[in-house]
Amino acid sequence: MKKPFITDIQKYSLHDGEGIRTTVFFKGCPLSCVWCHNPETKQYQKQLMFMADSCTGCGCCLKACPKKAISIKEGIAVTDKGTCNACGICRDYCLQNIRELSGKYYTVQELVKEIEKDKIFYENSQGGVTLSGGEVLTQELVFLEELLCTLHGKGYRINIDTSGYAPYQVFERILPYVHTFLYDLKLLDPEVHKKYTGTDNLLIKENLKKLSAEKASIWIRIPVIGGVNASDYSLRQIAEFLAAENISFQQINLLPYHNTGSSKYKRLQKNYEGEEFFTPSEEEMKSYKSIFKQYGFQKVIIGG
Repeated sequence: MKKPFITDIQKYSLHDGEGIRTTVFFKGCPLSCVWCHNPETKQYQKQLMFMADSCTGCGCCLKACPKKAISIKEGIAVTDKGTCNACGICRDYCLQNIRELSGKYYTVQELVKEIEKDKIFYENSQGGVTLSGGEVLTQELVFLEELLCTLHGKGYRINIDTSGYAPYQVFERILPYVHTFLYDLKLLDPEVHKKYTGTDNLLIKENLKKLSAEKASIWIRIPVIGGVNASDYSLRQIAEFLAAENISFQQINLLPYHNTGSSKYKRLQKNYEGEEFFTPSEEEMKSYKSIFKQYGFQKVIIGG
């Protein structure tokens, strides 16, 4: 059984649905979005993150590593990713506290216990729990069903933040437990979508149509990225698709691009390939909002 790892449990979240929420970030995603601001959630395995610029080369981590995966090069502790098994022992011996392990395994009971620490906020704000990632719907299904069933049984309103790139059978299995799907639409052209995310979007579009036909509660979320899809042409394509397919949804969120996650790439020993992307101006975002209004969509929100 594939273990689902958690990278973060974000308390007092106000941007992943209604009210005050706890957002749980799962590790692992089938897409490879160039602009991803949570790159530590791409892989399904635990990963070591390391701030090389702050390393003094003291060698304490090297001595502690049971796999002998660390060496000192030019005064910096370098980890061989092929040998490292992300056990986390080096993190415990790092004097500068610059080594971090991304990914922690929780049992369903442990995760529910952590979530329930904030239940008073859900009750007072009509909030709840949002499962995000990575991609929630590609996690181990037995674990996911048990978690959702438990949370639903306790009366919590559950949102799923999804790329839509998962077998529809998974949607069918979890549908009874989910209050709202936060459904990403990034680009409509399949080839352009593949260029920037590593996959085409045919499954994503088909799943959205099926989910709409089930009368599920859906929020359409569109990341608006300068240099990728921040144009009248790209966003009009999405608006036309939603209108032509008569997609049923509650609202559209236009999410301006930000690069706050770009620093994480260096800590993962990866290059961020989105340096040329930029945040659309406030005026541009208002113009994009008007495109969806032209198609009769009333609740279009910038941000959130």
